[in-house]
Amino acid sequence: MAVLLTATVAAQETEKQFTHMDTLRGTITPERAWWDLSHYDLNVTVDPAKQYLKGINIVTYKVLKPYQVMQIDLQEPMQLVSAVQDGKELAIKKEGLAHFISLKAKQTPGEVKSVILTFKGKPKVAQRPPWDGGWTWTQDSNGKTFAANANQGIGASIWWPNKDHPYDEVDSLDLRATVPEGLVAVGNGRLVDSLKSRGQTTYHWKVVNPINNYGVNINIGDYKHWHETFDGEKGELDTDFWVLREDLAKAKKQFKDAPKMLKAFEYWLGPYPWYEDSYKLVQAPYLGMEHQSSVTYGNKFENGYLGRDLSGSGWGEKWDYIIIHESAHEWFANNITDKDVADMWIQEGFTTYAENLFVDYYWGKEAASDYVVGMRRNIRNDRPIIGTYNVRHEGSGDMYFKGANILHTLRQLIEDDEKWRSILRGLGQEFYHQTVTSAQVEKYISEQSGIDLTQFWDQYLRTTMIPKIEYKVNGDTLEFRYVDVVDKFDMPVQVEINGKTEWIYPSANWKTKKFDSEINDFKVDRDFYIYAEAK
Repeated sequence: MAVLLTATVAAQETEKQFTHMDTLRGTITPERAWWDLSHYDLNVTVDPAKQYLKGINIVTYKVLKPYQVMQIDLQEPMQLVSAVQDGKELAIKKEGLAHFISLKAKQTPGEVKSVILTFKGKPKVAQRPPWDGGWTWTQDSNGKTFAANANQGIGASIWWPNKDHPYDEVDSLDLRATVPEGLVAVGNGRLVDSLKSRGQTTYHWKVVNPINNYGVNINIGDYKHWHETFDGEKGELDTDFWVLREDLAKAKKQFKDAPKMLKAFEYWLGPYPWYEDSYKLVQAPYLGMEHQSSVTYGNKFENGYLGRDLSGSGWGEKWDYIIIHESAHEWFANNITDKDVADMWIQEGFTTYAENLFVDYYWGKEAASDYVVGMRRNIRNDRPIIGTYNVRHEGSGDMYFKGANILHTLRQLIEDDEKWRSILRGLGQEFYHQTVTSAQVEKYISEQSGIDLTQFWDQYLRTTMIPKIEYKVNGDTLEFRYVDVVDKFDMPVQVEINGKTEWIYPSANWKTKKFDSEINDFKVDRDFYIYAEAK
């Protein structure tokens, strides 16, 4: 998700009290656990004049164990009109956004079955997309509809009925969007066909890979399109660009960052994860989002984040933040997806860190350090990066900038850039097209690095404390220790003493190290996210 979290929102999150509805949303309930998603066939008719949707979603699933009640989520004011299986209408019990459907046919393990869901309504209008989710309805300068959905936080069930929990991604998707003739509807994956009928056009898009619910996206506008190919690690990657007719010239210039992005990220993170579904960059009426294989863009064709460098280093002014950040989510958020939003740092921390890798690829390691260290000014340390499990509660917005600096610090500890690169690429292979937990990612990096990172992860992810080195200089002797750390935290740190780089090994107890000459200058390497204080 594009980054920006106000202090007000942060305060509200800190004080959040969880309800039964939060549990229904955030838990793998018994009514979710017994079936595995296989396919969505989502057919939606959009009436922009009335800001109204109606449609059918055919949910195909595999039965894992016997159970007769299915949980499907759909948020008001949208309505689930009916649920049908084997030609028989099913009873629906509504509890908040959760709709409990009583199935008549016996659900036998191993069987593949389908339920047809019919829905309609006026979906919630997003007040501040993409952070406040829903639909955005606007017009271009010619008075033509320009509309789209963005709904990561609030959930895909804000506009269509589905299994709205991140742990179970659908294996494939057919998306048909019907819009008034003269408009184009751009979705995920590849365009199969477009059919005109009675003043409307239906665009059929097909995704052949697993896709997260919030990544399912419809963009509607007077779009112009051009196609390019990228010579990537897995061969030719189809890249497509969809922008408003009036912005075509600006887009063709600004979107040159897209192939540059692909080149840098394939080097650092491994092959683009969705060759079969292509890569698209689509203009949208809000800042942007990481919709899988259909990255949306609204950064006003400017470098930086709406023209600003979030790091203050100057390096963020050299590229378009939304193209780079939201596209990096194809690797982290879409390829590797959190199983519970409490672990969303996996998505946002690695993606924000990827911005630093982009800078590294084109301008070098020192520039990349300038950029990632500069982002520390945005860290609040208001609450832990990891949120509360099973209630759909994200951790602190620090998951972006602090997350990036955690990973930058880890690169220093590993002290081998090729090994670090192999770990980053290995994550994409180990967890290819999977939903994962933070614990899995932590364990993988610890094992591959050969370093016991247990306290490192606990310190940075599960507390708000930043490790502090207290030190004393007495002639040729340095005394030092850690404070504000979890039990047994003993991360080594590079320091510069009299212009020479040294490793020191602090712990919670005072340690002493003698040097060959009097210590006239001492400082901690800026690439380690810690504090230092002379005592």
